[in-house]
Amino acid sequence: MRTVFEHWKYIFKNLWFVLPFAVMPAVFLALSVDFSGVCVLARSFFTAELELGYTDIFRAWSFFRFDSALGAVYSVLAIVCLVVFTCLLLAFVEKHMRIGKRTMSGVLSQFRAHIWAFIGITLLFTVVYELWAAVLSAVLFAVSAIDAKALACILFVFVSLAFMFALLFLISMFYLWLPCMLITGFGAYSALLYSYRLVMGVRWKLILSLLITYAPCFILIVGLSFGPAWLAGIIAFAVFMFAYLSFCVRMVSLYFETDKLDREDLLRSYREL
Repeated sequence: MRTVFEHWKYIFKNLWFVLPFAVMPAVFLALSVDFSGVCVLARSFFTAELELGYTDIFRAWSFFRFDSALGAVYSVLAIVCLVVFTCLLLAFVEKHMRIGKRTMSGVLSQFRAHIWAFIGITLLFTVVYELWAAVLSAVLFAVSAIDAKALACILFVFVSLAFMFALLFLISMFYLWLPCMLITGFGAYSALLYSYRLVMGVRWKLILSLLITYAPCFILIVGLSFGPAWLAGIIAFAVFMFAYLSFCVRMVSLYFETDKLDREDLLRSYREL
């Protein structure tokens, strides 16, 4: 279970050092959630009506908000924050695990060296996710058109779960790409090949870890969509802070585990005992 829970030990042990990196991404991720769109989709499902248009479904699944111009701006700012703070956070955590020091020296040089690669990969992931959401929305729209609503609800759940599993499987394939580039200095293609070989041995454990973390987050976001917008925003901010930290710290800790690298942050802790 080390693959599943080890990164949480690191997060809580070093919470005040890593938490500042998650504040801005969490703010704009929370503002990017179209709670009204999620509510429309969830309410239609729970009432077994499924009288939905394609845009109703796509609004709930898409990363981008389409309900207002300000919402779209929030989504763009969320991507900008993800690029900047993910690059900084991964560099900070990698340095701490590699040499045992929780300082910013050297982090900015890593940031300058890899920011363009992070921009490219983040945009690629965003496009892939939006295509996934578009295809899922199209399939769910076709399912919602079935006259037998009981059958439509069953298929709605089955299709959603199948697509979410496919997304987790896809994430697992590329999960170590960014830390591999950061730690080894490989180019994008070489890092992709090497990281893919590393993750093959722990793929199912990684998928389980992602599922344990993000299934409750998904259920909570759906539940929040029925409540007041201000309360949903505050709770979503807290959820996204820890979900973001989990995603990023797990990347680096899993890379050290799969590449069999010594973690100096653990060794220093042992020496201090």
